[in-house]
Amino acid sequence: MHKSTSSSFLGPDGLDFSKSFFTPIAGGASSTSTKRHTKITVVGVGNVGMAIAQTILTQDLVDELILIDAKEDKLRGEMLDLQHAAAFLPRTKISASLDYAATANSDLCIVTAGARQNPGESRLNLLQRNVALFKHIVPPLAKYSPDCMILVVSNPVDVLTYAAWKLSGFPPNRVIGSGTNLDSSRFRFLIADHLDVNAQDVQAYIVGEHGDSSVALWSSISVGGVPILSFLDRQQIPYEKETLESIHKEVIQGAYEVIRLKGYTSWAIGYSVASLARTLLRDQRRIHPVTVLARGFYGIDGGDVFLSLPAQLGNKGVLGVTNVHLTDEESQKLRDSAKTILEVQSQLGI
Repeated sequence: MHKSTSSSFLGPDGLDFSKSFFTPIAGGASSTSTKRHTKITVVGVGNVGMAIAQTILTQDLVDELILIDAKEDKLRGEMLDLQHAAAFLPRTKISASLDYAATANSDLCIVTAGARQNPGESRLNLLQRNVALFKHIVPPLAKYSPDCMILVVSNPVDVLTYAAWKLSGFPPNRVIGSGTNLDSSRFRFLIADHLDVNAQDVQAYIVGEHGDSSVALWSSISVGGVPILSFLDRQQIPYEKETLESIHKEVIQGAYEVIRLKGYTSWAIGYSVASLARTLLRDQRRIHPVTVLARGFYGIDGGDVFLSLPAQLGNKGVLGVTNVHLTDEESQKLRDSAKTILEVQSQLGI
């Protein structure tokens, strides 16, 4: 596939117009960037991949963006559509290729590609097809960018992050899944909506599986620094556990509702992944609930299982897992979630 990128060689026989376009000033020198060149690869140009690419571009997170996909026409069309917005975006080199060699020296590789579920197909069979797809994606990413971080967005994200870790040969700190970062955002939104406050003032995590066995950490929720449940207890304000469970259920059903209404999810996951990219590439040391190797944390054992835990992220990937206090009930639910994922992993044969 022909890659289209910006170039100053527009004249006959490739003459370089850039040197004659400007009149140099006395004592002037060509500008040199003191900022490190940042490169992101996005694999998969579906609705999710392009929402991520668009959000990353508008937030000025990258100097070079590479799009990879197996569908040549779709890939080139998406690339051109983004390039044509150059006058409205921060300066970024945007290109696309079928060849993974174009991804060389990426700082962050974001994988969104995945097979769609066929009518009547089991989740396990779908997962096995996605693992087979990852065998063609992850090894070349690791080959051409051996020092990169891999961020998996494809679903089921926990098991596919495990697969990416195995297939890449990378240390576990450099293989991360988007996990429950978006689930936690939905959770914070719903709590903020109930209390009529800004969601940014709500600290709340969903952990475990990005799916039905996820765990809402009610015991550690705070708003403006005030622990919610202990505040309600001190003020003798009654609340029903069923109300809390209904909010968690609404979080789990959130994506299904969006898919039912518009056919797919895109914008929220785009912002979620862009926030992760910002934290990773700019070494912001923020805490995000993302898919990490969880063995040894919170009593999780039995194998190398990947699931979401509140983790501190920086330019080396996962820096550590936060020691959030869990109730006995929350700890047991988290271990049960880990068992659910391990049962699926054991059937993959990786």
